[in-house]
Amino acid sequence: MSHEVTIVGSTISTPRLRLRPWHQADAAEALDIYGSTEISRWLAPAMDRVDDLDQMRAVINRWIAAPLGSEGRPSGRWVIEETESGRVAGSGQILPLPPEGDDLELGYQLAPWAWGRGLAAEAGHALAHYAFSNGEEEVFAVVRPKNDRGTRAARRIGMEWVGETEKYYELRLQVFRLRKGDLDTSSPEPDPVER
Repeated sequence: MSHEVTIVGSTISTPRLRLRPWHQADAAEALDIYGSTEISRWLAPAMDRVDDLDQMRAVINRWIAAPLGSEGRPSGRWVIEETESGRVAGSGQILPLPPEGDDLELGYQLAPWAWGRGLAAEAGHALAHYAFSNGEEEVFAVVRPKNDRGTRAARRIGMEWVGETEKYYELRLQVFRLRKGDLDTSSPEPDPVER
């Protein structure tokens, strides 16, 4: 994975991806992500499966209404767009974790067509750069047990496993942490399926 990240305003670019704010025109491709039971089963209770295009448009409207940084921290939601094709490959977030909001969660969901190419790790790495360049010292990923894709992506970003907790969302979750000083200090090899 390349460590090359460029940040211009709220747009974050990597060699293969562009992370940008959401637009209503993204609703159909977003539904491919958030309407998928394969993806949404890992997101509840933070977010339920989206049933139809109208519901997806309403969700995107809420995301647009809460602009990047509205929490007073480098938080927000981005479209993960494949640069070469212009397709919406996924969604990325930096959001305060409940219950107190002290910890920032780095999250990423990919459309099934984009799986197995290392794009989640590349997007998560870019989001970590954004958080750290805007004053944060650490970010966390919380992953449900058995979500092997989520675990692999967190490790490829360079996050370290710190244990399991029920602190967030009142669920037993695996917690991964990345500190500012640890970003880009290693270059993990992609999993065989991601080559």
